Amino acid sequence: MKEYRKPKKHEALLWSIALPGFGQFLNRSLFKGSVFIFLEILINVLSNLNVAIIHSFTGEIQRAIDVTNFQWLMFYPCLYMFAMWDAYLNADGEVNCFSYIPFVFGAFFMTIGLIYSPSLKLFGLIMGPVFLPILSLMPGLLVGFIIYKLVIIYKT
Repeated sequence: MKEYRKPKKHEALLWSIALPGFGQFLNRSLFKGSVFIFLEILINVLSNLNVAIIHSFTGEIQRAIDVTNFQWLMFYPCLYMFAMWDAYLNADGEVNCFSYIPFVFGAFFMTIGLIYSPSLKLFGLIMGPVFLPILSLMPGLLVGFIIYKLVIIYKT
């Protein structure tokens, strides 16, 4: 049998992007990975996320908004980003003690995007509960990385 090799940080992170919990499985944290997958399925089903994704990608944004249970979907950005951070943290390689900052700001901005998704228009279009949180992730990560860099500069 082959010797176990801890995955590299980018490998665990990418698998966790595919599905929260997969990065934990790669890191051999089977219980934690199972909890993340269970929570992913629970929130996904109770929020009707997959149905909203289908409607969003077929251009039926209002139907996506109508089928979405926002009370449950509000949990998703934090679960998703926390699972990615946890997979990254426990993979092979050095970790800075402030590496969580971009993940936190990504989750925060995605949540804000989700809150405004039924009504906020970009370029005259309502983006809905799938696309606006995804688009909100980009500025969230940018702000998070800027704050991360500033903290690192300030601490050294």
